[in-house]
Amino acid sequence: MIHMLTKFKNKKVIITGHTGFKGSWLSTWLTYLGASVVGVSNEIVTTPSNFKINKIRNKINHNFMDIRDVNKLTKLIIKNKPDYIFHLAAQSLVKKSYINSKFTFETNAFGTLNLLEALRAYNPKKKCSVVLVTSDKSYRNLELKRGYRENDILGGYDPYSASKACAELIIQCYLKSFLNNNKYLKISVARAGNVIGGGDWSKDRLIPDCVKSIIQKKKLALRFPNSTRPWQHVLEALMGYMTLALNQNNNEKLSHNVFNFGPNNRSSITVLDLVRRIKLKWNKLDWKIFKNKKKVYESKLLKLNSSKAFKLLKWKCYLNANQTLDMTIDWYKTYYNNKKQDMYTFSVGQIKQYESLVKKNKKK
Repeated sequence: MIHMLTKFKNKKVIITGHTGFKGSWLSTWLTYLGASVVGVSNEIVTTPSNFKINKIRNKINHNFMDIRDVNKLTKLIIKNKPDYIFHLAAQSLVKKSYINSKFTFETNAFGTLNLLEALRAYNPKKKCSVVLVTSDKSYRNLELKRGYRENDILGGYDPYSASKACAELIIQCYLKSFLNNNKYLKISVARAGNVIGGGDWSKDRLIPDCVKSIIQKKKLALRFPNSTRPWQHVLEALMGYMTLALNQNNNEKLSHNVFNFGPNNRSSITVLDLVRRIKLKWNKLDWKIFKNKKKVYESKLLKLNSSKAFKLLKWKCYLNANQTLDMTIDWYKTYYNNKKQDMYTFSVGQIKQYESLVKKNKKK
């Protein structure tokens, strides 16, 4: 699987949402692999920003563009004639989706529709592999103990989850109605869970909140300490996206498909357990449990079944919860404690570390 990544060298890759957490890590990985990356993003949403810290703007073709502008998006795709497209652009915060639900639906559902419309207009005459990233929250969460499978019903209580489910319905429609006759165009959907890693400063996310509490010397406010989440390092999910993009190019059975890329059961722990483990690695962390006074829905249990990805793509997770946290906390501690360290080089070092782990496990 790792050896396949060399196929990205000298390939034109468009990433929507390249300034975000996942997008900036994907940009880092692909530039390290030698790809020619074209980034599309509306804004840099956090300060600090992994995109800025890693100086990714200097390494790619960077475009500030609103995914809701279908005309500009279409022109960019036609001009660049990409070999691969990774669609990550999204309003990705559940809490913010309650505050600005209209923007959330416009970005997540209609932004995806705009990309599909752009692909219709592009109508490529060479291979173009597209991975549309949605979310584990696309599923109607019934708090099942088993992991959700790709054919489980879609839904969503909060506006963010509903917007992602809407995006998937739009994708299904376009694949059957408009994008089913071009032999060069391969499109699939990827769903991942709670990804963590260095360089995330998003609001209302546990790891960034822990880091902010440590740096600001304030107590962390925990409102859902018993919620269970499958904590997954961002590189694991990105490996799934890239593996899918490469494989569906040469296997028609993989195209027009949906794949879960979730962590294994070893990585599913409660919020409180995760915070306790972080304290062991960075003992400046302290917290207090608060009651959730605002009746905002928060799922207590959400898991993915990724056996399909393992069977058809030979993809699986290699990092357990402690390894995931080690890499994550090492990144933040390096950033805050070693100002001379070039963080792009450090991030590439973590990518190489992960690639070596995958190679080592493949030989077993």
